[in-house]
Amino acid sequence: MPESLGRRLAQLRQAHGWTQQALAERLGLSRVALSHFEADLAVPSERTVILLAGIFRCEPAELVAATFYPAGKAMRLPTVAPRYTETELQLRLLERDLHWIAQVPQAAAQVCHEWRERLSALHAASHDERERQLLAQALRQLAS
Repeated sequence: MPESLGRRLAQLRQAHGWTQQALAERLGLSRVALSHFEADLAVPSERTVILLAGIFRCEPAELVAATFYPAGKAMRLPTVAPRYTETELQLRLLERDLHWIAQVPQAAAQVCHEWRERLSALHAASHDERERQLLAQALRQLAS
C-alpha cells in the first residue's frame, strides 16, 4: 500500500533534526508551503521533489517511490539530483588543497590567502546556519 509522501517528508526532515522553517529556507519555500506538503494538502512540484531529493541525499524517484505522488509527475523526474551545496564542494576542494600545500609549503601563503577570500565570500552569502558554522571553522583553520 502506498505511503503518504507528506509523512515521508516529515520523517526525513525530523531524522535530520530540522524544523519546518529550517528545511523551508533551504528549499526557498515558505514554512506554510512545506507544512502543506507534509500534511498532504498540496503536492510538491517536480522542481521541489528534485531539491528535496538532493537535500535528503537520495534520487528523486527513490523519494517518491511507493507514495501517492502522481505518476505523471514522477515520470518527468530526472534520474539523479544534485546532492551537494556549493559550500560542501568548496570545503572538499579546500581539503584537497591543504593536503597539496602540505607537500608544497612554498605555495601555502598564496593558496591560504585565496581560500580565505573565497570562504569569506561564501560565509557572507550563506543563509544556512550549519554551513556558516562549517565555513567559520574552515576560516579559523586557515588562520592558524
